[in-house]
Amino acid sequence: MSPNSSPQQSEQTEQIVEKIYLPRTSESENLKKIRHTTSHVMAMAVQKLFPKAQVTIGPWIENGFYYDFDSPEPFTDKDLKAIYKEMVKIINRKLPVTREEVSREEASKRIQAINESYKLEILGDIKTEPITIYHLGDQWWDLCAGPHVENTGDLNPKAIALESLAGAYWRGDENKAQLQRIYGTAWESPEQLEEYKRRKEEAQRRDHRKLGKELGLFIFSDLVGPGLPLWTPKGTLLRSLLEDFLKQEQVKRGYLQVVTPHLGRVDLFKTSGHWQKYKEDLFPMMAEDEEAREKEQGFVLKAMNCPFHIQIYKSELRSYRELPLRYAEFGTVYRYEQSGELGGLTRVRGFTQDDAHLFITPEQLDDEFLKVVDLILSVIKSLKLDGNFKARLSFRDRTSDKYLGSDEAWDKAENAIRRAVETLGMDHFEGVGEAAFYGPKLDFIVKDALEREWQLGTVQVDYTLPERFDLEYVAEDGTRQRPIMIHRAPFGSLERLIGILIEEYAGDFPLWLAPVQSKLLPVSDQFLDYAKEVAAKMLAVGIRAEVDTSGDRLGKLIRNAEKEKIPVMAVVGAKEVETNTLSIRTRASGELGSVDVSEVIEKMRSAIAAFDNY
Repeated sequence: MSPNSSPQQSEQTEQIVEKIYLPRTSESENLKKIRHTTSHVMAMAVQKLFPKAQVTIGPWIENGFYYDFDSPEPFTDKDLKAIYKEMVKIINRKLPVTREEVSREEASKRIQAINESYKLEILGDIKTEPITIYHLGDQWWDLCAGPHVENTGDLNPKAIALESLAGAYWRGDENKAQLQRIYGTAWESPEQLEEYKRRKEEAQRRDHRKLGKELGLFIFSDLVGPGLPLWTPKGTLLRSLLEDFLKQEQVKRGYLQVVTPHLGRVDLFKTSGHWQKYKEDLFPMMAEDEEAREKEQGFVLKAMNCPFHIQIYKSELRSYRELPLRYAEFGTVYRYEQSGELGGLTRVRGFTQDDAHLFITPEQLDDEFLKVVDLILSVIKSLKLDGNFKARLSFRDRTSDKYLGSDEAWDKAENAIRRAVETLGMDHFEGVGEAAFYGPKLDFIVKDALEREWQLGTVQVDYTLPERFDLEYVAEDGTRQRPIMIHRAPFGSLERLIGILIEEYAGDFPLWLAPVQSKLLPVSDQFLDYAKEVAAKMLAVGIRAEVDTSGDRLGKLIRNAEKEKIPVMAVVGAKEVETNTLSIRTRASGELGSVDVSEVIEKMRSAIAAFDNY
């Protein structure tokens, strides 16, 4: 809530927002038809205005649609307005949308007749027959599987908007043709479109890239490279606060901290299976010479921590008495994301995982899994994200061959996860095909202030890697047995979590997490010494306090502190010095008036310890 808004105003705003539900495309068959048809209408409009433009692909996405075009003429924002006007004309003509089935040969013949080379390539990728074509009247057609509305008149022009232009590579390959992408959105009603626009504007206001720069938390440098954030002192403090918070929780729960290198031999990842599965997503291998490169003998920047933790476990023979062993590490990993897929802190090339791997006996599985879930729920609650989350049971797709391990092992792992959520009575759903290649997982999906969904914590049950690395422990009867692994990360990526939190809080961090918790604002230099004495008392008890020594007028001091989103501002003048008080203004509760210094300090300490605001 803004410090200038009342709780009543905030509740009214929330009630207005809640009245308009914005489903994602995947949640609404009707929206799927609307957006798919609108993308065709847009493509038809583009080709009418730009006859030399060739269409490629035009799918729906969760909040709208896009179409990629190969056009010798670069599109402009002015062109988007003209395209939209042409779309309105097409819609108002109420053209029937008809489906036609043709043979592959007939489809190829028609495509060659209009000289659309991209369509020909798309046709080659279609494995099923007959080939389906969708027509807009007798004016335009494209290869498509649908679904669509029955008539362009079923679309509401006032619920449609063309949003932006972007570059794209054909097939996502930077070595192929550069295309022009037009993004749009379409809804069932104008009211939904207006609410979507409102949320989009609010998202821009909360954008962590903008706020991160304004608050001085992190930067990116072209000289360092894209997707590699550099953390300033304030940003580093924010990271440390989150790390220390989780480390303290982990110590209480019997975790052991470990540290592993940033790179390892390729053979390590071949044994785990990561190299075979994700070679293209890793940074290039470092080899001593060309011969070693051809034999894939070299080192690679690590993209995951589990194989390293496995080596620590395997360094000596373990007894059942030692289990469970819980190894935890804030380990930085590296993945070669395409430059077009990078996005501030939420999609980077180097990020830190709050990783842990538990080595357990089969008898310990249920209990340990529940303890991990309890830790993740505790983290979500402390971050004030517990009001809107659900659990996804990420299981394998039994028809796919990308998963390693036996059916029996997968059934055991999936059943353990299902038992856990049923025991806890958690709101959950199954995501078939969302499992890791070596085991199923329980993912925590958090919905933020703008109704966007993010995956944060995750827990995975793994029978596969212990098998691939031949892990053992000595059981009570003296036999050698195979342990089970649990992979877990309450935060997931620390970088992505911070990006999400910046946007969730709009940069207005709760007191315990704010890099600067209190700023003392002396109305003139004669009160500087008193302000510094109070700041020293706060620092001595762990409150992060600063004194504004700029000498600016009081109005500017307050404005600057508000811009920095300081949770507790304390004005210091003659009255405060005389009475040993502070004039307190907080972002959570506004003006609180004159408060004794010792009372301010005690209230701040209590609020910080309770993860609450002053």
